[in-house]
Amino acid sequence: MAIEITMPALSPTMEEGTLAKWLVKEGDDVTSGDVIAEIETDKATMEVESIDDGTVAKILVAEGTDGVPVGQLIAVLAEEGEDASEAAAGAGSAAPAPKAETPAAAPSPDPAPQAPATPAAAAALASQPAAQTANAAAPVQTPAATAEGERIKASPLARRIAADAGLDLAAISGTGPYGRIVKRDVESARAAPQPVAQPAEAAPGAGAAAPAPAAAAATTPAYGPHEDIPFREERLSNMRKTIARRLSESKQTVPHFYLTIDCEIDTLLAQRKDLNGKLADSGVKLSVNDFIIRAVALALKKVPAANVQFAGDKMYWYERADISVAVAIEGGLITPVVRGADQKGLTEISAAMKDLATRARDGKLMPEDYTGGTFSISNLGMFGIKEFSAVINPPQACILAIGAGEQRPVVRDGAVTTATMMTCVLSCDHRAVDGAVGAEFLAAFKSYIDDPITMLL
Repeated sequence: MAIEITMPALSPTMEEGTLAKWLVKEGDDVTSGDVIAEIETDKATMEVESIDDGTVAKILVAEGTDGVPVGQLIAVLAEEGEDASEAAAGAGSAAPAPKAETPAAAPSPDPAPQAPATPAAAAALASQPAAQTANAAAPVQTPAATAEGERIKASPLARRIAADAGLDLAAISGTGPYGRIVKRDVESARAAPQPVAQPAEAAPGAGAAAPAPAAAAATTPAYGPHEDIPFREERLSNMRKTIARRLSESKQTVPHFYLTIDCEIDTLLAQRKDLNGKLADSGVKLSVNDFIIRAVALALKKVPAANVQFAGDKMYWYERADISVAVAIEGGLITPVVRGADQKGLTEISAAMKDLATRARDGKLMPEDYTGGTFSISNLGMFGIKEFSAVINPPQACILAIGAGEQRPVVRDGAVTTATMMTCVLSCDHRAVDGAVGAEFLAAFKSYIDDPITMLL
């Protein structure tokens, strides 16, 4: 029996992707675990492994194809002993997989980090999925039936073994790539009684979420000399498409308000220079952004009402400060997450950010690296931007925009002097955070930035 290979869901909200490259060709033998293709999502290019052993009988989607829906048949393997030409003949042509219709769900309790969008860097918020747990450092293994409505992700061999043994696939957790049920899962399940699958019950009081307004189609004619750049020709085209959709969604559905504060960073700069001198032999070099991440995390612990998410008929208060930090990459921005930043020292934060930023620019981030933040930071100070307002990353409730530090005149004890000042703008979702809470958070943040040694207390 031919083994079907379909476009996998490589992130929780992925709907389509680009089949960037095939690493096998028709006639090649593959074994379970072999990398067979590279798939480009809206965040990165990721490798896809074969689930089963077999021979590549037919490739149905050519490499470079854009907009391939999740679940669409992309290739067929012939099982051991099966004639490859017969498997290929029975495959037909690739067709988009029908999407199961499911009722709209209540807002998710799990905020998702998203690249912050600003007038200078509009790509920011668009790139992140909108439903991930804020406190999970890695994906949680779940029964396969929960991921795609009624469709259970399982290999053909696993399905046959389960059918012969009378096992319910919906009650088996998959350990294959992306939660797919494979042979070893079914064989392990034989040793234990299988629970009877129960129909899911709706959460009490959960209302249907209103659909986000759709972005208007781009039908405006061009005026004057120009060059058309189709999305498929842009390296990270899926990210750009997501940006367009998510930016519109945030500004149209989230009631933003903004609070601005100036922080004096002369003491911070002096202490950073001193610490970097002491850390020279270790190869660690602290950045101003490392201090900012630490200050934001501690301020969230001091003002937990700012570490929240609006969820329709309830609010979610998060105990841990998982900070999403904007990183510029080709084609947009992405916000990898420094998890538990309130529990990390400056050197740990610095090491984590260097690793995340490097992997982000190389397209090596995994979904768990950029999903699940509770608060976002966008820093454009290094580009000389004095002040800006960032767009909130739904379902997070706040994003802090950091401007450049610059010498400005200030008045102390009636006398004018100069100080290095940094303007910070907090964008808040008024459904979750009131003005007084936002102001309290900024006051706590400023106290840590103005006097960084208090971060050690």
